[in-house]
Amino acid sequence: MSGKTEGKTLLHRWFKKENVTLFLLVIVLSIEDSTAVDNLRLVFRWKFLEYDWPDENTRNLFSHYKRESNNPLAIAVAGNRLFITVPRWQRGVAASLNYVYLNDTSESPLLHPYPSWEAHRYGPSGLVPEIISPFRVWADRCDRLWVIDVGREDIYADWELQSPSTLIVYDLKSDQLIRRFTIPHKFDPDWAEFGNVVVEDANCNDSYAYLADPGTPKLLVYSWSLNASWAIHHHYFYPEPQSGDFVYDDTYFQWWDGVTGMALAPEKDGFSTLYFHPLCSTTQFSVNTRLLRDPKRANLPENFYEFKVLGSRGRNGQSTSSYLDQTTGILFQVQTFKNLVSCWKPGTEYNQTNFGIVHADNVTLNFPTHITIDRGNIWVISNRLPKFLFAELNLEEYNFHVITGSVREAIKETGCSTES
Repeated sequence: MSGKTEGKTLLHRWFKKENVTLFLLVIVLSIEDSTAVDNLRLVFRWKFLEYDWPDENTRNLFSHYKRESNNPLAIAVAGNRLFITVPRWQRGVAASLNYVYLNDTSESPLLHPYPSWEAHRYGPSGLVPEIISPFRVWADRCDRLWVIDVGREDIYADWELQSPSTLIVYDLKSDQLIRRFTIPHKFDPDWAEFGNVVVEDANCNDSYAYLADPGTPKLLVYSWSLNASWAIHHHYFYPEPQSGDFVYDDTYFQWWDGVTGMALAPEKDGFSTLYFHPLCSTTQFSVNTRLLRDPKRANLPENFYEFKVLGSRGRNGQSTSSYLDQTTGILFQVQTFKNLVSCWKPGTEYNQTNFGIVHADNVTLNFPTHITIDRGNIWVISNRLPKFLFAELNLEEYNFHVITGSVREAIKETGCSTES
């Protein structure tokens, strides 16, 4: 889902329905998954993304901006701001990392580039901006915003490499850049595609970031104290061949993405259980970060089985994102091709019988791509991404939605409820 054309990391093709049997099958699946569950509420929605231009001179500096090329992917919540990434899928993106204020009462708030307009401006003689194209970001408890920038533009066409993949960290109190770590080239070949980052932040001075690369399937571990990284390789990071064939609306396409979804469950010993899954897979896995933090042990063959197979989300259960609520211990996951958010209580068998449905809606949750939790509230964004990539969005319709709601209210009367 992160995005390359055939012959590169993400293989895709698409075509219109031509077979009556297939057409009827899609209708059946659509009816099966269309039952609405509305435990979350709509906060924002946009027909297209527009920016809070301070003046005409600034707008002229971004003359390449085309509103139809701007499609949001992921969110993070910190303080009174909702951060939104807008990867450079196509040429015409004004700013690839932005925020809106949570107390903004407008239906479609204007985007504020983060940390500034200047950080997104292309300079003379091919000078690239401070931030080029992040897919996902992470706000930690230490008031830092972690940004993994893939350094590519026009991702779904030319795959223009403008900069090595870079981990960028900002101080959310001052909005100043506090660290910039370039991913070593041996971990960042031209077809690498770091699509997600999660952070263990129990110790602010000894934090660990886990970066998912679905393009050359691996995890990259980054140590804040060492300012160093190492790669972890495993069979479970790869896509499942039978889970990469998709249908959305009237379009068929194929993706080939490895691990994207990650969620951390902190343990009392200072380590965590990392739950993870490839996008092109319906299987959930886990591993303890004690192993991942040890580069000498992590890739040894004898430690293969420290990576666990938990179970399956079943047919059409591919997921782009998950998040574990540390207060309740419940794992939440978007099931992207079912237009729903489900929950699961660790300790129970991982299967559809033990999933609770938190929210399901074909309008406000049309192709959900990211979920996060902040201060007891779930936040989810959806974006109709396949239609944007393979067809064309109707800018007279609402295409992007952000929904939210209380964790405890959302899991009431589901198998995930923690109430006795």
